[in-house]
Amino acid sequence: MHSSTKEDLLEEVYWSEMEASVILPILKKKLAFLSGGKDRRSGLILTIPLCLEQTNMDELSVTLDYLLSIPSEKCKARGFTVIVDGRKSQWNVVKTVVLMLQNVVPAEVSLVCVVKPDEFWDKKVTHFCFWKEKDRLGFEVILVSANKLTRYIEPCQLTEDFGGSLTYDHMDWLNKRLVFEKFTKESTSLLDELALINNGSDKGNQQEKERSVDLNFLPSVDPETVLQTGHELLSELQQRRFNGSDGGVSWSPMDDELLAQPQVMKLLDSLREQYTRYQEVCRQRSKRTQLEEIQQKVMQVVNWLEGPGSEQLRAQWGIGDSIRASQALQQKHEEIESQHSEWFAVYVELNQQIAALLNAGDEEDLVELKSLQQQLSDVCYRQASQLEFRQNLLQAALEFHGVAQDLSQQLDGLLGMLCVDVAPADGASIQQTLKLLEEKLKSVDVGLQGLREKGQGLLDQISNQASWAYGKDVTIENKENVDHIQGVMEDMQLRKQRCEDMVDVRRLKMLQMVQLFKCEEDAAQAVEWLSELLDALLKTHIRLGDDAQETKVLLEKHRKFVDVAQSTYDYGRQLLQATVVLCQSLRCTSRSSGDTLPRLNRVWKQFTIASEERVHRLEMAIAFHSNAEKILQDCPEEPEAINDEEQFDEIEAVGKSLLDRLTVPVVYPDGTEQYFGSPSDMASTAEHIRDRMKLVSLKRQQLRHPEMMTTES
Repeated sequence: MHSSTKEDLLEEVYWSEMEASVILPILKKKLAFLSGGKDRRSGLILTIPLCLEQTNMDELSVTLDYLLSIPSEKCKARGFTVIVDGRKSQWNVVKTVVLMLQNVVPAEVSLVCVVKPDEFWDKKVTHFCFWKEKDRLGFEVILVSANKLTRYIEPCQLTEDFGGSLTYDHMDWLNKRLVFEKFTKESTSLLDELALINNGSDKGNQQEKERSVDLNFLPSVDPETVLQTGHELLSELQQRRFNGSDGGVSWSPMDDELLAQPQVMKLLDSLREQYTRYQEVCRQRSKRTQLEEIQQKVMQVVNWLEGPGSEQLRAQWGIGDSIRASQALQQKHEEIESQHSEWFAVYVELNQQIAALLNAGDEEDLVELKSLQQQLSDVCYRQASQLEFRQNLLQAALEFHGVAQDLSQQLDGLLGMLCVDVAPADGASIQQTLKLLEEKLKSVDVGLQGLREKGQGLLDQISNQASWAYGKDVTIENKENVDHIQGVMEDMQLRKQRCEDMVDVRRLKMLQMVQLFKCEEDAAQAVEWLSELLDALLKTHIRLGDDAQETKVLLEKHRKFVDVAQSTYDYGRQLLQATVVLCQSLRCTSRSSGDTLPRLNRVWKQFTIASEERVHRLEMAIAFHSNAEKILQDCPEEPEAINDEEQFDEIEAVGKSLLDRLTVPVVYPDGTEQYFGSPSDMASTAEHIRDRMKLVSLKRQQLRHPEMMTTES
């Protein structure tokens, strides 16, 4: 890294004699600001936004002095364009500000643009013409409206107040300026301190190098904090420099010309260089002391692990024969692990210290450090592996006994359920009970499979236990553990098989009961269907047809309707017969014989009577319509048939008989009566028959008196 002295940096950094923190209340008023915009000559734009309140000229002067001290001399040489925003101020204030610029920055100002309000200064301007004072002022002054300011400055270099697209946040700029000045001050002071510490270490003797760093040699501020502040500041500056705002032109009020970004980078480079040297000095001073302490601690860890630690593990080999026994062994093992953990913590700390010294790379210490590290790692890893193996073995034993206990409880619950007689109220409850029984049996299967997996895994671990025995014969203890595990699995298998046999018997009985309830429910449903058919017959099967053809169609439909009812009745009878057989098999009493069967027979009898009445009426209607249609047709080739008085009498008799039958209700065996349709439906049907009888009577009169037909013709 290129080294730069403090003097070189101070020559390149352009900062103000006063600090922003000192005049912070004045700067917050935003009496003037550098927005980062530039004129067509690449000169910076200085904006003075005057307001309705009276502007303090002293504060404005201080603000201008501070702002104009920020840019570099090269930047100042290009000149400034000053925008005096007088739209909200009085003319005398604007005039005072412009004249004040002559004393503050006469050499740097190239152009002053006074933004005037519309039509308010016209008379006053005539009393003072800035253009006549150009030679005395040293810069040109123009009066311009805000919308015409773009004639002199590009819109992208103007802020939004003047219709431009350049974004400027004064408080954000001020905050970054405060951070920049604070960082510059702290970093310069820190560089002096670090240089003093590092140079003193280079000139010291060997004994001073071996001593630890004294508190008097520590920096007054944390170098990490200062570096972090610098990096954050640099990142913010770079981000503002290269990122535009809302897709527009980038606003960079803190670029290399305003806030000396390159100087921040150089300060950071110097800080990193000096801080790196400082860290190296500290490491060298503490390395010798660390090495001696490490050697002593390594031997303490190794001696304990190979001595008392190993003896504790040799005494523990059982796995227990129950959950409680396994938990007791686990608790004992946790006590042993707790003692080991204290030494393992020392090992981790020592290993980190050794690794740090190895990274330092001193040739004279590498061999000794690597030897210590290898010895310590071997002992600790071996002991940790033994502890982990023992812990895994006990955990597997605890899980095995836990699964065995859960399975035993499941088998007890299943057996208790099988020993209780089944007395369900309906098929749904039987289905629920059967489902619960199947779920319990499935849960037992899953539990037994899990027990086998846990047992086999535990047996595999026990078979590998001999490799950690330190020469001790554990065959007898292993055999006891293996016999116990296998005995538990065999006992659970036998209990599960007995429960399966009982479940098969119970399942068959419950399925028969489900079928019994289903037959009874379906039989009751058949009665409901038959009742609905009877109700439909009486309420909707009313019409007798307007002619013989339609009546025949209705009669055919009725016969099909009767066939459906017959099938429903037969279906109900078959279901009731099946319930009798199932009741005999289950040795129980069916409810259908005393309730459903009489209901089925009663509804069927009522349907039969109503159906027969419907058939009689349709047949009479067919006879009536057929004879009436023959007579009403004009058939001169058969005068004998038409003139037969007996046919007219027969038609009239059938019609009257049909009308009488419509008024008669259907009488059931129990004496109850039921009419077809409503009275209005019957009246409509009767009216149609009477109309047809009137036509027949008229035809009869016409045949008796042919002269009536001639007259009508």
